[in-house]
Amino acid sequence: MTVLLEMKERLKLIYSKSEVFLVPIVKFLLAFIVFNTLNGKMGYMAQLDDMKVVLIVALACSFLPLGAIVLFGAVFSLMHMYALSMEVALVGLCLYLIMYLLFFRFSPKDSLVVVLTPLLCAMKIPYVIPIAVGLLCVPSSAVSVGCGVAVYYLLLLVTESAPNIRTMGEEDALEKIRMLVESFLGNKTMLVIIAAFAITVLVVYLLRRLSVDYAWTIAMIAGVMVNVVVLLVGDLYYDINLSVGSVLLGALLAIVVAKVIEFFRFCVDYSRTERVQFEDDEYYYYVKAVPKMAVSVSTRTVKKINSQRAREAAGNVRPSETAGRRPQTGRSASGDRTVQERNERQSGRSVTVERTTSGGSRRQSGRAASGGSRTAQARSMTIGKSADLPERYEEEEEWP
Repeated sequence: MTVLLEMKERLKLIYSKSEVFLVPIVKFLLAFIVFNTLNGKMGYMAQLDDMKVVLIVALACSFLPLGAIVLFGAVFSLMHMYALSMEVALVGLCLYLIMYLLFFRFSPKDSLVVVLTPLLCAMKIPYVIPIAVGLLCVPSSAVSVGCGVAVYYLLLLVTESAPNIRTMGEEDALEKIRMLVESFLGNKTMLVIIAAFAITVLVVYLLRRLSVDYAWTIAMIAGVMVNVVVLLVGDLYYDINLSVGSVLLGALLAIVVAKVIEFFRFCVDYSRTERVQFEDDEYYYYVKAVPKMAVSVSTRTVKKINSQRAREAAGNVRPSETAGRRPQTGRSASGDRTVQERNERQSGRSVTVERTTSGGSRRQSGRAASGGSRTAQARSMTIGKSADLPERYEEEEEWP
């Protein structure tokens, strides 16, 4: 679960950083799929059934609100209807106006639902829509779902009636209109699906709003069961010949999609639920707080370390001195002192060395030398680190 939560946080981070580019790309792809599907299902106007036109209109929709896809989709379908018959285009325009008034009155912000519903119906997976809309939207969004279903069955009716409409002459204009209107309003399959989807949206919305544990899971399971039951009852009552297998597979797919939506939208930890009670002058408040499940994304910082400089800093030796120095096995004490004096001088210290020997070339310390030997009697070294921290060291050694 931690891996999934980290993946979720990374996806959210990527989306927040690239939202300016991702949203237009998604709009472009959605518009391209919608217009290509319309041209593939209808295709009566050759001027619109052109890839260049589709690309230009889809590119324009990528920079416009989602309602532009609905508008251009309606224009595309009406122009194809007009190429088939002017009466068909007139009927389609009237139905679009009625659906637009209902849509604008109840759910003007659900343009995406109106676009996706007929598209998923054409892909034979429409049962995902009511569950997702019930989880993410409000009850009035059932109107948008119903409009999307009506648009799909209107286009399906036009494509199925196209051979009969082409055989009719101009004098049969009223017959064309009457046939289309009666066929549309008498489509029992469409009415059953609209009713089932509307009831499912309401049930899912009401259940997922409850303050019980696992409310979203209960809502999606109950919504799928209600949807299947209403569809099967409508099939038995109106004999609409629904495929039971496709309905069950669609219900399973709807649950999978709903769980993905729940993971990204309502991922909470019920094991850490808290209940708080407090009051003011007028009310008592009973609050149930359920924390969200989230993890912090780990970040890696790479720091480059120069090993040569680290060794030089530890030994306090310049690179030129280390490069020119040769390894010696038997260095004398004077050589050691020379290196030590140089190191101390590099570190900002002052060194004063006083030596006393028996030779005439060195300063006498007052102590007698024995037998002409050149034995060093004493050496005092004063090392001053700084002005405020003086230190003195004395040591004795034999001078060669």
